[in-house]
Amino acid sequence: MLLTKKSSGTSGAVSSPFIHSLRRGLSQALPTLDRRSFLRRSGLGVGVGLAASQLTLVQKAHAGKGTSIVGAGKVEVKRTICTHCSVGCAVDAVVENGVWVRQEPVFDSPINLGAHCAKGAALREHGHGEYRLRYPMKLVKGKYERISWDTALTEISAKMLELRKASGPDSIYVVGSSKSNNEQAYLLRKFVSFWGTNNCDHQARICHSTTVAGVANTWGYGAMTNSYNDMQNSKVAMYIGSNAAEAHPVSMLHMLHAKENGCKMIVVDPRFTRTAAKADEYVRIRSGTDIPFLFGLMYHIFKNGWEDKKYINDRVFGMDAIKTEVMAKWTPDKVEEACGVKEDQVFKIAKMLHENNPGTIVWCMGQTQHTIGNAIVRASCLLQLALGNVGKTGGGTNIFRGHDNVQGATDVGPNPDSLPGYYGLAEGSWKHFANAWGVDFEWIKKQYAPGMMGKNGITVSRWIDGVLENNELIDQDSNLRGVFYWGHAPNSQTRGLDMKRAMDKLDLLVVVDPYPSATASMAAMPGKAEDLNPNRAVYLLPACTQFETSGSCTASNRSIQWREKVIEPLWESRSDHMIMYQLAQKLGFGAELVKNYKMQKVGGMDEPMPEDILREINKCVWTIGYTGQSPERLKAHMKNMHVFDVKTLKAKGGKDKETGYDFTGDYFGLPWPCYGTPELKHPGSPNLYDTSKHVMDGGGNFRANFGVERDGKSLLAEDGSHSLGADITTGYPELDHILLKKLGWWDELTEAEKAKAEGKNWKTDSSGGMIRVFMKNHGCHPFGNAKARAVVWNFPDPIPQHREPLYGTRPDLMAKYPTHDDRKAFWRLPTLYKTVQDKNIADKLHEKFPLIMTSGRLVEYEGGGEETRSNPWLAELQQEMFVEINPKSAADRGIRNGERAWVTSPTGARINVQAMVTERVAPDTVFLPFHFSGRWQGVDMLPHYPKGAAPIVRGEAVNTATTYGYDSVTMMQESKTTICNIEKA
Repeated sequence: MLLTKKSSGTSGAVSSPFIHSLRRGLSQALPTLDRRSFLRRSGLGVGVGLAASQLTLVQKAHAGKGTSIVGAGKVEVKRTICTHCSVGCAVDAVVENGVWVRQEPVFDSPINLGAHCAKGAALREHGHGEYRLRYPMKLVKGKYERISWDTALTEISAKMLELRKASGPDSIYVVGSSKSNNEQAYLLRKFVSFWGTNNCDHQARICHSTTVAGVANTWGYGAMTNSYNDMQNSKVAMYIGSNAAEAHPVSMLHMLHAKENGCKMIVVDPRFTRTAAKADEYVRIRSGTDIPFLFGLMYHIFKNGWEDKKYINDRVFGMDAIKTEVMAKWTPDKVEEACGVKEDQVFKIAKMLHENNPGTIVWCMGQTQHTIGNAIVRASCLLQLALGNVGKTGGGTNIFRGHDNVQGATDVGPNPDSLPGYYGLAEGSWKHFANAWGVDFEWIKKQYAPGMMGKNGITVSRWIDGVLENNELIDQDSNLRGVFYWGHAPNSQTRGLDMKRAMDKLDLLVVVDPYPSATASMAAMPGKAEDLNPNRAVYLLPACTQFETSGSCTASNRSIQWREKVIEPLWESRSDHMIMYQLAQKLGFGAELVKNYKMQKVGGMDEPMPEDILREINKCVWTIGYTGQSPERLKAHMKNMHVFDVKTLKAKGGKDKETGYDFTGDYFGLPWPCYGTPELKHPGSPNLYDTSKHVMDGGGNFRANFGVERDGKSLLAEDGSHSLGADITTGYPELDHILLKKLGWWDELTEAEKAKAEGKNWKTDSSGGMIRVFMKNHGCHPFGNAKARAVVWNFPDPIPQHREPLYGTRPDLMAKYPTHDDRKAFWRLPTLYKTVQDKNIADKLHEKFPLIMTSGRLVEYEGGGEETRSNPWLAELQQEMFVEINPKSAADRGIRNGERAWVTSPTGARINVQAMVTERVAPDTVFLPFHFSGRWQGVDMLPHYPKGAAPIVRGEAVNTATTYGYDSVTMMQESKTTICNIEKA
């Protein structure tokens, strides 16, 4: 962290007098307390103690000296979830007469254990923040002007219909949000489906889409297998591409508890991070060379016979091919050449992994944001399969997600290649959802352009090419002409210069956000005259924060938690689901969108009830088990966090005092899959694929999602390999009506269930009857019992291959490990690989740009940073955008610590940042955080923000300078390995 205290209120920094005035105000509001009063207030007063036993507390606050900070009035305690990262920290918000006056971490939460990080501790400011967008605005002659909601919605909908008539529904693109709750994310996918396009996406594309694809195609589900809590049971933990101490600070509580119990901690990263500072063993690798390192570990594991042979025989398909590849290609000399790690250290870590069982692997965007991200992810999975660590307490792959609901938004939200629950875009899936939504399938089909309903949309990482690419090369009728930025930060995406051009060419740009983000300033900032569309219309709509509505969110460990509404919408802000409904009314499908929901009045206007949206999710998202978590069950969990065990997440027993709900057997937050109807009372699945538990106790096995045979070999689990107590003791395919009949279990369905289940499988049986019979009566898993796939034959590289990045500093290694061939019409767009890499080698870019540029997170800020950099408490902590540069590299360039420097990249971008000279990075690498925006190639963008809605801290965005490059399966952007040069400013 680079701390720079400033005494004057210059652009890009916090004014000290402003901070001092805030402190003075607080010192007046907070009377001096004696120890007893402090303890009473923090532990037993209007907060933790009472809130733990009663979720919504209403009482008269006493005005006695030292006993209350809130004065007399109506005081309520509302339980919500932090909106930063994915740990899922619970917060009790103290509200007096509608004003959020104080907050406390929930000590009973089994997830955060009464802890907050800096962002969580400053949470209240995001609800009552001064720098929010307060009312709708429109860009007029380069300046934002206030307009009414009715004007905004009328003009936006009219423009959408105009573009639809001229260019079809696919001319509109909707970027959703991973900060929406589950209900809003789900409703947005429904909204774009009723509009008639699959051109929608959200943040997960650029943070963990390679994880989802790689992990799901290895063993069934694309999610974290275990939990933060379960890491306390690990004997060894290897963090690779994860700086959890800054990106997921509270998760480190569980790791530190594990270390107290003897767990060994390994950190693998190009940069010596705060997480690395806690490690027993730190390994510095060259950015993007995870596969050589991981396969180097497997070389020693196979060579010494340390693999779990029985586990591999019973539960893994194709490991023999992996062994052959590893032993032939990744000998210690090749590993050291590629990733820079010497054989003795690789051997030492391989031995640590072998001797300390069970062990877990943690990864984050250091692994995922590469052109080979899917392959890197699968290499991590392969290591865990070789060691027999998947499906075990203390094992698994603990994949830390970034935003508070990026897991949930991925599960049920606006994905361009699937409907909620990862149902594909096949006709059968559409008919399943048409039935759930209560609309005619043919009506939805008519909303789409011919032939487009079953075709993957454009990804958020590539929408700019949807605008800029030659139309004849795009697999849709029109280029993109209108874009919604619905809770997404453009500075978190690569190729900033191209993005600015794309924004200027649009006919319509709509930003829906509590904080209008860099999108607003980029759109208003003058660009090149040849790029600007003179008819472009730009609108800003003030959305509520998650503290001004209610709904559920899914933490990284798949636990789902319910947020209470803390405060009413401030200024003219409206909830996302209200805006969707009001826009749908203008577009002509409002009644269809909310057909199954009751409406509630908020600010005198109709808003769909989040509880009813969740109930609709419960009735149709069978694939991943979002069906058992009714609003009632989730709310009961939130009120009774104290009954759940910190290590296992399992309820110790007891009943909810108000509802009589019995928690016995439940796991906290009912982590998906929570199968069947809520009445089945499945407890949730704490650790995926765990055969040591009965399926009705959260146990399971690997998913049979890839057929039953490959190359004459069975893909199903071996005899004797099954979840505890299963009536079928060998491998079996996924459940459908035919299998249930063959087993003689069909008559265990009721007559009503038979009528709905006939001709269906477990994913489309709306009664849930087949799941009930298979799981409760016979202990079998509805998704079958198969082997994990070590070889993924439907990917470009069935066995993970190391490939050098498109922009690199080692042309010698690019020749040995070249990238993919170019691909045509991939996600509707052509995608370049070899063409770009070959040109970069020919142009000798490594000589002009000899430094590897990588990026990552800071503890003070989150995501694109617009929200957190608008928080005065966080803004004071980190006031400058900076570059970490090694002392040798800095000396070679005449740069000293604290001086200004220009970072230049092959895109032609030049960003002005402060130099932090440090040995955290090697001489060949520089690091920049990605949370900044508000300065553009040395110029402050303040004049281009809406008045009063600019963040306190502004700085250059690293992604203004990042280069082209996308994963070969998911279109994940390459933001962790590109090249640059640095010169003194």
